Amino acid sequence: MKNSIYPCLIIKGKIAEASDYYMQAFGEGTLVHSSSLVKLIDLSGQRFMLLNDGPTTSPTPAISFMVVSETAEETEKYWNKLIAEGKALMPLDSYDWSPKYGWVEDKFGVSWQLYTGSKADTPQKFSPTFMFTGANTGKTQAAIDLYTRLFPDSTIQGVMKYTKEEGENPDLIKHAQFKINDFTMMAMDSSYAHGFNFTDAISIVVACETQDEIDKYWSELTANGGKEVACGWLTDPYGISWQIVPANILKLVTDPERSQRVMNAVMKMKKLIIADLENA
Repeated sequence: MKNSIYPCLIIKGKIAEASDYYMQAFGEGTLVHSSSLVKLIDLSGQRFMLLNDGPTTSPTPAISFMVVSETAEETEKYWNKLIAEGKALMPLDSYDWSPKYGWVEDKFGVSWQLYTGSKADTPQKFSPTFMFTGANTGKTQAAIDLYTRLFPDSTIQGVMKYTKEEGENPDLIKHAQFKINDFTMMAMDSSYAHGFNFTDAISIVVACETQDEIDKYWSELTANGGKEVACGWLTDPYGISWQIVPANILKLVTDPERSQRVMNAVMKMKKLIIADLENA
């Protein structure tokens, strides 16, 4: 199922502005769904949800998006768009790992790592990237093992450790790339005192075709320190937020005849029950 896993960004009061901003910044964008509560956009064929409601936290660089470009010119184009009213977290420059790379926080607080490299290594344009820091430092491998064990069509594509010369513990992961349900993600450890960690301002949506899928993901991700939240939201053992939802949730909540009944049912649930929503 295409786009069965995709990120959700909470940008209260500004989702119309943000959807236009991202489609203009990256190009190849289309508006899939629009309402006062949610906008769905596709960027280079990848889905992003922009939500106008939910938690009051702000995004942090603990979750950023790696953006792969094959030319320095394309990377610079994205940088020039995103740095306007934003700020540089790592300057646009040449690095050992890329001839043109920069880490930027845009005006909505969302972080992007702009990377020039071969799409043969990472054909997916946008990849959520998790930084395990603070109390999570050293847990990257355990998290990757959990996700790739839980989701189908999963592979660990590469793991790179730090060297002693980099001033980090060589047992920690500098960069890892993996796939869950054929969706590329990345992760890293960092022992520096960054002063931030994961928040629910950015979550990962998993669209499920069956109740068995919902039950499985919900059970495994809330185990061993994960937490049920509400309305299909949970946090996993590392504090990363997930939305485990039916694949037809958008159809259900926009049906003019029963949308209010469906929303009332959703608001009363933690784990979502497909049959109860369809019968609302």
